Formats: sequence, C-alpha cells, structure tokens
Amino acid sequence: MVGPRLVIPGTLISGSALAIFLFLITAGMTLPTTAISSLALPPIQTESGLTSTAELLASHSNQSAASQLSAGLTGCQLSERFPEKIQQWCDLITSYASQYSLPPDLIASVIWQESGGNPTAYSKSGAVGLMQVMPKDGKAAGFMCINGPCFSNRPSTSELNDPEFNIAYGTKMLAELYQRHGTFRDALMSYGPMNVGYYYADKVLNIFEQYKSRP
Repeated sequence: MVGPRLVIPGTLISGSALAIFLFLITAGMTLPTTAISSLALPPIQTESGLTSTAELLASHSNQSAASQLSAGLTGCQLSERFPEKIQQWCDLITSYASQYSLPPDLIASVIWQESGGNPTAYSKSGAVGLMQVMPKDGKAAGFMCINGPCFSNRPSTSELNDPEFNIAYGTKMLAELYQRHGTFRDALMSYGPMNVGYYYADKVLNIFEQYKSRP
C-alpha cells in the first residue's frame, strides 16, 4: 500500500518517506545532508528563524528537532477561536498532539484551564507550567503515597518550566490515560485534581466544545 503523498511547493514527497525521516531523527540517528538535499524542501520556520529542512534533519537527532520539523510541515492546526495566550504555543501543541494522537484543541483546552497559557504558572499544590504537571520536587514532594512520595518518578520543576518539555510531558500523560480509560472524560478525570469527580473533566470538555474548530 502506497503511503499518502504530501505536496510541498517545489517537491513531492510521500507521507511514508516523511514518517521514516521523522522516525530516524527521533530515534537518535543523524542523517547526512546529501541524502535529503535533492528533495529541495522549503525552509522550516523555527524559534530561531528560517532553517534549511535538510540541515535540520542532518544536524539534530532528538525529539525537539522532530517536533520542529513536524510543526513546520503541518502548520498550526489549532482552532482560531483560542485566544493569543494559547495560540502562541500552537506549533508545540500541534506537534505533540499529533505525535500522541490527540486533538490539538483538547490539549489547548487543558492548557487554557490549567494555566491560561502562562508557562511559569505555579499552583498552591505545587503543579508547574502550562499543563500544570506535578513535579518530583518542591511542594509536590510532600504528597505521600503508600510506597513513598507520590510523584518521585516525575520530572523536576526546572524541567517542567520549559514550555516544550511541559507540553510534551503533559500530552504524553493524557494520551496514556486515554489509552487506559478509553474516553476523554475519564482520562481528564484522572489527569485533574483528586476527589473532584468529573468536575475538572467536564470543565475542560466544555472549553473544548466552545473553542474547537468547526466543520
């Protein structure tokens, strides 16, 4: 079966080939520039400006490079209904929502509920950043479970203060909860505060329904 084809000005590349490139750099492999320069892909817009796609693929072998490439090729897939405080994170939301097979508008809804788009948000309970993830240190270290600190396997506060790391980690958490529970409502109930039932989940889903893209 032939993979889907992605049309980009100046070239034509199959979706399966693009997936291979993304897989290789995410897996930690460095690709030679000459191997892809013949594709004549247009430059990618990154945080530091326009970057050659070939150079990005060849010089980076980490998940961040893959997310920048993915966001640059797919563009923002976030509903225009979200305010600028959320839109500023559109590329990261789009990239990681796509990576973990969740709707970008759902991740944006979690961010809107949790932090209002503020990357330095810090809750009374010690949750950190855009998606308000509980870290292993700070106030969160005082939450004790049967086998010890509840969040000992979580990243540090300094790691979660990085917007991209926070979105990547929070989206991965929500995706795992969705796979475990089977519905967004149940996944969000587990993601949110304890002992509030579906109150938190329903608030996020209401935001999702209000702001999501319309057909």
